[in-house]
Amino acid sequence: MADLFPTRATAEAEGTRTSPYVVVARRYRPQTFEELLGQEHVARALSNAITTNRVGHAYLFTGARGVGKTSAARILAKALNCERGPTPVPCNRCDVCESISSGDDVDVLEIDGASNRGIEEIRQLRQNANVRPSRERFKIYIIDEVHMLTREAFNALLKTLEEPPDHVKFIFCTTEPGKIPITILSRCQRFDFAGIRAVSIVQRLRQIVESEKVAADPEALEIIARRANGSMRDSQSLLEQLLAFAPERITVADVNGMLGTVGEERLMSLVDHMVQRNAPQALADLDAAIQQGVEVGPLVEQLFGYFRDLLLAAVDCPGEMFSSASPANWPTVMEAGKRLGVETTLAAMQILDHTMGRLRYSTQGRILAELAVVRISNLENLSELPALIAQLQSGIGAQAMEAKPESVASDQSKKKGGEAKRPEIPLVISPSTSPQPVEKTSPPCSRSDMEPGTRPKGPTVQNAMELWSQVVSRLTGFAAEHAKHFCSVATFAPNRLVITFPKAYTFSRSVCERPEQKVKFEQILAELAGTPLQVEFRLLEEKGPANDQAPPLLRPVPLQQRLAQAASHPMVSRAAELLGAHPVRFDEPPERKAE
Repeated sequence: MADLFPTRATAEAEGTRTSPYVVVARRYRPQTFEELLGQEHVARALSNAITTNRVGHAYLFTGARGVGKTSAARILAKALNCERGPTPVPCNRCDVCESISSGDDVDVLEIDGASNRGIEEIRQLRQNANVRPSRERFKIYIIDEVHMLTREAFNALLKTLEEPPDHVKFIFCTTEPGKIPITILSRCQRFDFAGIRAVSIVQRLRQIVESEKVAADPEALEIIARRANGSMRDSQSLLEQLLAFAPERITVADVNGMLGTVGEERLMSLVDHMVQRNAPQALADLDAAIQQGVEVGPLVEQLFGYFRDLLLAAVDCPGEMFSSASPANWPTVMEAGKRLGVETTLAAMQILDHTMGRLRYSTQGRILAELAVVRISNLENLSELPALIAQLQSGIGAQAMEAKPESVASDQSKKKGGEAKRPEIPLVISPSTSPQPVEKTSPPCSRSDMEPGTRPKGPTVQNAMELWSQVVSRLTGFAAEHAKHFCSVATFAPNRLVITFPKAYTFSRSVCERPEQKVKFEQILAELAGTPLQVEFRLLEEKGPANDQAPPLLRPVPLQQRLAQAASHPMVSRAAELLGAHPVRFDEPPERKAE
């Protein structure tokens, strides 16, 4: 493996200890494909292309910042133009390699796409591309941030990019490949550079501090690597600051002090108190961290990353996937994740995500962070919520709608303790009788005489009839006449009313079920009840005299009854379905009118 540290080329080109200072990211830049940490797939492909003489005329390197795109472009240029090449391992000692490493080579041109984005610059590039290289095999154009070129510049480059002279190679680098026209993408070989793993970043940082003759705690280097988020250049820039902050030894306290972050022990204590629903102690930990100089924004980001590890633990992911917790604390994270559960952890992460968004536009960062801590500390165990919702949707426990939420929770806890819970029967309210099981539905009756201005308190079994009576009294027109034909009202859930019609009133039910009518019903119900409600219409299944009788106030006149009977005819029903219409008038046959 080639030496990681500065060669004669980089030492002479970019400076040594006795010359003007050169930053770490430049001095320890990769010089061979083997030094491209985290990009083994790119290094292998390019090395094999040179070995087998299958080098393309245009390459596109994409990826996040600081993952080695420009470094790979320089290495490829050296590999193609090295005096010993083309070779997958450039010597880094010849004049060509040294000039390319320093960026002074006349045949390897590095162009900034942001400042040379116009059509005039591309026209000049096309003219110069026809001129053969002065001393090397290939003239290579490295265009960084190529997505900044204008549309006209891209169009001017198309023909040259598709059929360039034999001595020209193009290497494009970008962080936003989505902004590059598809016509350009189709003419390039694309390589996606992945984020670098924290383990590889720690390895490179350890080699750098050893070369700089500075001691560093392993935990400090791990914090830097995690903070870099897969960017080698970001990690080296942070290390650059620390080398000036602590020139002899880099400790964890130095890293947290410079980054404005909290130590892992205090972070774990804060999370543990939130998991235990101990809001006062969690706020005390937050206050202690702020008093130590920790910034609120980075602290909330740390919490978000830590809860991400808790989420992975809750779904049984291995500790190697954790990004915030150190290996020594993996067992603690596993236990806390199992205790919280997936649903509760997701709710906590949503709170933190919302807080991070608000912190960007608020000057009250501490209050927002305290609000998030208290909300997470007061989260209930949400793992049982899906089962409870499924139980309510299935209609079980409809009799408990009258009870308080505390009573429902008590019943659930008793069920967990081993007591068998008897399935309950939904209650039905009919206009003239008291609540009773649905199996014994009473005869249909008239609507209650409740004043329309009276506002019911909620959709319980006592006021369900009053709610629907007020809805019917507020409506006018065709739908209102058919809505009066109901025979009972039931509550199957806190937010759902079921209106039952006699079996003879199928058409009335179909009129009420139309989407535009249903929306009107639910809007009025929401205004009356003060909460969104859903309404459902059903037919009474039981047979008996109850279905054959209608209350005097609701008995349809003969013409309405004939209209309903005509609407139930298969041909009329099919016509109404196809045309989206409904019958409004019934005409007697001529012979019957004559009678």
